[in-house]
Amino acid sequence: MAFLNMDGWLQALIATVFTWAMTAAGAALVFFCKKVGKSAFCFMMSGAAGIMLASAFFSLLLPALEQGGDYSYIVLTAGFIAGGFLIIVTDLAINALNRGKDEKKRSCAVMCIAVTVHNIPEGLAVGVAFGALSQAGGVGAVAAIMLAVGIGIQNFPEGMCVAFPLRANGCSRFKSFLIGQFSGMVEILAGVVGAVAVTVVSGILPFALAFSAGAMVAVVCSELIPESFAEDKLKATIGVILGFSLMMILDIAFG
Repeated sequence: MAFLNMDGWLQALIATVFTWAMTAAGAALVFFCKKVGKSAFCFMMSGAAGIMLASAFFSLLLPALEQGGDYSYIVLTAGFIAGGFLIIVTDLAINALNRGKDEKKRSCAVMCIAVTVHNIPEGLAVGVAFGALSQAGGVGAVAAIMLAVGIGIQNFPEGMCVAFPLRANGCSRFKSFLIGQFSGMVEILAGVVGAVAVTVVSGILPFALAFSAGAMVAVVCSELIPESFAEDKLKATIGVILGFSLMMILDIAFG
């Protein structure tokens, strides 16, 4: 397969273009629909949560453990906490900056900024995975590809989450789509940066993998799980289990 013979940064570029395209596809629904069914939205979000949780463990933390050496427990813990802390600080900063604004406008602004900023560590995670793949860093090809697929699936409803509220607040369909798809573009740059970083400085690979895992788990816990379980607990639970199982099977069988 020609894709697997490419440089890590190029693989990351292609993979993150896919994740951005999924964001754009979700945002594009604003041209055709007034709203999206809560049931479908819930299942997509929870399924993506399951895939991302499994990816964080099987595709990021396990390879980081194998590469961490004698002090892997310190390196992995530090990286995981740093990645999660980035998401927490980002959420706090976003809420502080938008405090006091009109509630509807504040909600839209928070969602747009939050989705865009959260896409940065997601892009880094994809880039780090493909950078590790190109460096024989313990990450399998299927694991790296499925990580990108999982993030892409998650990005589809994220594009809707940005575009539809903007449309409901008076923005044109085109402007709503434009802003919605833009929230995923940051993943492309972040992915290339992540791949280049672990390629150039191979010693940071265990920390980078754990950092990406921490950021992904924080995003799942702060965004995907609350939103999906608030709509339908049963369907959300099934979605998480199926998403996690799918990623686990693929990673173990083909990773």
